[in-house]
Amino acid sequence: MLENIDLHQVLVLDIETVPQYPAFDQVPAPFTELWAQKTQYQRRDGETAAEFYSRAGIWAEFGKIICISAGIFSHLPGGETGLKIKSFAGDDEAQILEDFSSLLNKQPSTLSLCAHNGKEFDFPYICRRMLVNCLPIPPQLRIRGKKPWEVNHLDTLELWKFGDYKNYTSLNLLSAVFNIPTPKDDISGSDVNKVYWQDNDLQRIVTYCQKDVITTAQLLLKFKCLPLIPENLISILEK
Repeated sequence: MLENIDLHQVLVLDIETVPQYPAFDQVPAPFTELWAQKTQYQRRDGETAAEFYSRAGIWAEFGKIICISAGIFSHLPGGETGLKIKSFAGDDEAQILEDFSSLLNKQPSTLSLCAHNGKEFDFPYICRRMLVNCLPIPPQLRIRGKKPWEVNHLDTLELWKFGDYKNYTSLNLLSAVFNIPTPKDDISGSDVNKVYWQDNDLQRIVTYCQKDVITTAQLLLKFKCLPLIPENLISILEK
């Protein structure tokens, strides 16, 4: 599987998002009604728009990106493969996107991007928030006018589906299926909103995001029947 994919031409990424405001009562008036309309079919019986607002980070219209972590496979002496990870995080979404764009613009336009559920979430979310922030979309994310086989996007969830559109498999489940060791996390995706807005602990979120990049990269190796990258060959680069 993926025999023709050169891993050294792949960038693995993950994003973390939160609602744009810490609480529903701080959302500007026009957006409170729009939020209620947008989520009327997602909310459980009796659940109000205000009670559901903690999940607003899922939608690019109501959320913002607070972290993008990116991993690149590297050649090491002796023929081993390593993984280098760089994260862009903070309260200023525009700056995060500018820094990430700068990274992509230094890479070949043919660079492949990979994420778990990336085609449904990460890739379009990044593009939408770039438009909101009036930023140009890097060539690796531009898909308009391209034929499906011309889009260099890999999605480990889509690869696992094999065309089965009714099936969703989490990254945690696939890591267990393929015996990929993952450190026990102290937070999950559902905790990100609280950790950011209430605990003010961005570094915990960055660490969580980086772990997802590592797991996705290891899963890609498993899909190619290649050995996992040892922990000592994974490096976190400073910004």
